[in-house]
Amino acid sequence: MADRTRAAAAPAGRAGTKVRTGRSIVMVGKEFEVREYPVPDPAPGTLLLRQELAGICGTDLHNWEYQRMTGTIVLGHENVGIVDRLGDGVEKDYLGQPVKPGDRVVFAPGTPTGAYGFFQSEEEPHFRGGFGDYIYLAQPNTCFIKTPLTARAAVLAEPFQVGVHGVTRARMQFGDTIVVQGSGAIGLMTMIAAKASGAGRIIVVGGPAGRLEKAKMLGADVVLDIGEVRDGGERTKIVREHTANGKGADVVFECAGFLPAFNEGLGYLRNSGTFIEMGHFVDVGSLQLNPNQELMRRNLRLEAVWGGGSNELFVRAHAVMARGEIPFADLVDPILPLERVADGFNALHSGYKLDGKDVLKIAVESGMA
Repeated sequence: MADRTRAAAAPAGRAGTKVRTGRSIVMVGKEFEVREYPVPDPAPGTLLLRQELAGICGTDLHNWEYQRMTGTIVLGHENVGIVDRLGDGVEKDYLGQPVKPGDRVVFAPGTPTGAYGFFQSEEEPHFRGGFGDYIYLAQPNTCFIKTPLTARAAVLAEPFQVGVHGVTRARMQFGDTIVVQGSGAIGLMTMIAAKASGAGRIIVVGGPAGRLEKAKMLGADVVLDIGEVRDGGERTKIVREHTANGKGADVVFECAGFLPAFNEGLGYLRNSGTFIEMGHFVDVGSLQLNPNQELMRRNLRLEAVWGGGSNELFVRAHAVMARGEIPFADLVDPILPLERVADGFNALHSGYKLDGKDVLKIAVESGMA
């Protein structure tokens, strides 16, 4: 991360008072800069959180890798924080639970007026992205929920919502054989949601080995390491051997976000199966597809999800997490100080290893909460 600290212009405080500021990590091209902004007093109907944890999402990574966003961006949309201050009129969360300073809160990043983690850093109000000391829930109709979860588990609320969205769109049948392509956070969240929805057999295709071990711990019946089986045709053969009569899976969830996975995943399916595209939230290019041979003659159903879907799905996902039956917190490793966010991005970019260990979900903490 570039060693540049820049203070935004702060309004003058009263004589003898000091304006409170906070740090924000800003993406400027391929560099990350530490900038400081004045901490806002929340307007009516809004609230200010002290950031606890912010997860590095694959969408953050791809936006950094492919530079699809211009300007100066505060990335980060997988967040959990502690209520610092409430604006006038904010007394209850989305579920009607009373809220007060000191409560832990999760929120759905998507809103009708823009998603947290995708705003220009210099546009007021600041702190509308996850990688900072604070996050200001200033967007109208933000869905936020007071949570009983630990911060380490709660930071996965948004990725689990995405998994629930994909499984809901799949219209799975109880006992279906499913394949998840990709063993990152979205892949494992989708696998958990599919298992909870009655998947009969679960096959995960991904890597590296540490991530696949997590998949087995969470209930995968078969894992296939793409680092060991490098040929896509051979992987397809192995996947189909683990399906009923070798005819293919009922549902395939593409969560890897790599173009070759799309065509390969279609080959995992039985005729009349369902393919759910979940990995390409950032434009990484186009692929070649024969609609007649690969889709129509096989009578396939193709669905695609955009983000986590509705606030209702966020509520449903959080309700399952709050039961405490799934070890979500075990999936968050490592947790880095805010200043090391660039290390986290580089680890995900270059083999999913950091400090000599396989990584799954990297989160950063500000230390403010």
